[in-house]
Amino acid sequence: MPGSKKYPSKIISLHFSKNVSRKPMMCTLARKFDLTFNILKARITPKEEGHMIIELSGPEEDFQKGLSYLMEQGITIQEVSQNITRDEDSCMHCGVCLSLCLPQALYLEKESRLIKFDSNKCTACGRCTRVCPVNAMQVQIDTNGE
Repeated sequence: MPGSKKYPSKIISLHFSKNVSRKPMMCTLARKFDLTFNILKARITPKEEGHMIIELSGPEEDFQKGLSYLMEQGITIQEVSQNITRDEDSCMHCGVCLSLCLPQALYLEKESRLIKFDSNKCTACGRCTRVCPVNAMQVQIDTNGE
């Protein structure tokens, strides 16, 4: 079943106590609930509170069961909306971002020799924002009013 169907994904923020930081939560989500995850950002220190932003995907029923499991473990969950925007006027079309964009949302247009951005392909990983020398690529996070 994994790999046979593409499921929608959601970006969620997880906050957990020091008692939970040593438990294999991501492994449990994958094994027990057949969910896939991509860790976008994490700050986890054993015996301290932790924070993680993950992209989680799977069948809706399993997704809800996985979220319930996390809440039962004492993890606070918040849905996050994240996207990448590009300031076209700032972009120098240097190409530094191209090799880091795995879904090829950033690509070289052969005719114009300019770097183009297809926001529909973007997974909002943020790699391009970290290497852009003029900060033309920006990550925007909406935590639903927080």
